[in-house]
Amino acid sequence: MKNDQNLLSSAEYNRYSRHMTLPEVGAEGQKKLKKAKVLVVGAGGLGSPIILYLAAAGIGTIGIIDFDLVDETNLQRQVLYNMANIGTLKTESAKEKILQLNPHIKVNTYNEGLTADNALSIISEYDVVLDGTDNFSSRYLVNDACVLLGKPNVYGSIYRFDGQISVFNHEGGPCYRCLYPSPPPPNLIPSCAEGGVLGILPGIIGTLQVNEALKIILGIGQSLKGRFILFDALKMEFNEMKAQKNPQCSICGEKPTIKSLMTETQYSCVTLDSKKEASHQKISVFNLKERMDRRESPLIIDVRESFELEIVRLEGSKHIPLKELNNQILNYDSNKEIILLCKSGIRSSIACEELKKNNFKNVKSVDGGILAWAKEVDTSLMTY
Repeated sequence: MKNDQNLLSSAEYNRYSRHMTLPEVGAEGQKKLKKAKVLVVGAGGLGSPIILYLAAAGIGTIGIIDFDLVDETNLQRQVLYNMANIGTLKTESAKEKILQLNPHIKVNTYNEGLTADNALSIISEYDVVLDGTDNFSSRYLVNDACVLLGKPNVYGSIYRFDGQISVFNHEGGPCYRCLYPSPPPPNLIPSCAEGGVLGILPGIIGTLQVNEALKIILGIGQSLKGRFILFDALKMEFNEMKAQKNPQCSICGEKPTIKSLMTETQYSCVTLDSKKEASHQKISVFNLKERMDRRESPLIIDVRESFELEIVRLEGSKHIPLKELNNQILNYDSNKEIILLCKSGIRSSIACEELKKNNFKNVKSVDGGILAWAKEVDTSLMTY
């Protein structure tokens, strides 16, 4: 009992009593949780429930890495924060919140992005990594660092009404590159800011990630190693795919070609053999405003969805959703200047490239989209 008391105080025995009454956990299991060091990459939608439940479970050391500030648009899904936290560092707000929840834990914060320069040094200090990132470049960076360091990577992702979860690089199982060898082309898949996400979805996926981390630390149950779970919130349906280790994987295969972290540009969302710049031009919101003030009449096509126009739209613009662009654009002169607009510039860039393929010679994308217009030109407009 002396060693038990040295590791778990009487207050902790009381706090974690519901854990310790589980035969699969017990006092020894709770000690394992207290000894464990877990890194959470990203303190946003997925990171919020992950961080809260790791703290509540009694993980002894929790690392949180994120460079962002709390924004009001976060509060629809990032339950770790409240109105008073707007404008503060996510890492520091998260640390304050979970130490109030559980004063028996240690919290390390890294107010920076995970990069090829710092990933190995940070991740090496932890036993398990939970990936709460929201972009492909970070996912590949997390994966590669975990493989090189031999750390389990509990992966989760969310988009609109769909979620994914798996455990990579654990006990000889596959890594993320075994399923997806290289990042997709830029702008192929819109971000959650562009496509939206149901607020409860990161809570569902994030808590499942914590479940996997706890099982790994405790050495109990069957992990998601070699299994890839797809969740559809609209159908309330879970589907499972087998995820096999790829002998030809470029980092964890039999003859790996990636033996160290790559450069930052290679972790950008591009295929490794594609660094070609976009062939279309961009136009700033200031330039567009000047032209409109001079009563020039460029054809402005808004490629957002109808529901987005109900929130905010640019007066005088035509509406053609991106998915309908190729069919409807045949009604327009391919020699005429066309300016394309979306929320932040991602979909309008895709639209420009599509029009260029169809021999439209003078197409431009509004840099920063309607959000930039609302911020820089007309601050009375709604944003979302």
